[in-house]
Amino acid sequence: MKCPHCHHLDSRVVESREAGDGDAIRRRRECLDCQYRYTTYERIERPNLAVIKKDGSRELFDRQKLFAAIHRSVGKFLTSNLEIEEIVAKVENELYGMGVQEVPSRRIGDLVLEELGRRNEVAYVRFASVYREFKDVSEFQAVLDDLKLRHDESGTSAQS
Repeated sequence: MKCPHCHHLDSRVVESREAGDGDAIRRRRECLDCQYRYTTYERIERPNLAVIKKDGSRELFDRQKLFAAIHRSVGKFLTSNLEIEEIVAKVENELYGMGVQEVPSRRIGDLVLEELGRRNEVAYVRFASVYREFKDVSEFQAVLDDLKLRHDESGTSAQS
């Protein structure tokens, strides 16, 4: 691997450890020429997954775009960016676990809502309003009624 400092091609691995949820390996390397130390990550390359958008067009799944969408709509209602990253990782694992090459954007939104419903009811409602493009108060009320029904059935509530 090329040294980012001197561009020499040879390095040695000083340390390796599991990173993330076990889906990556973090390696500390040392350049054999200048002794500069740097970090690399090795991840499994996942197959391309196409997202079928509402208008029928397709684009490649982009986890950064999903993170940004969640952060934009509910960021201040979750405890940290790490919590959003956990949601993105769970959704991504679920999508790739389906073993399909294409997935409707609606399914991705539903998976995000499932995760938000477990964590924070206000975040759930905010994301639902953006994702489902609410036009009036009755649509908010329907989501609130659904949350209340789920709360009554389970006897528990997500954080709010």
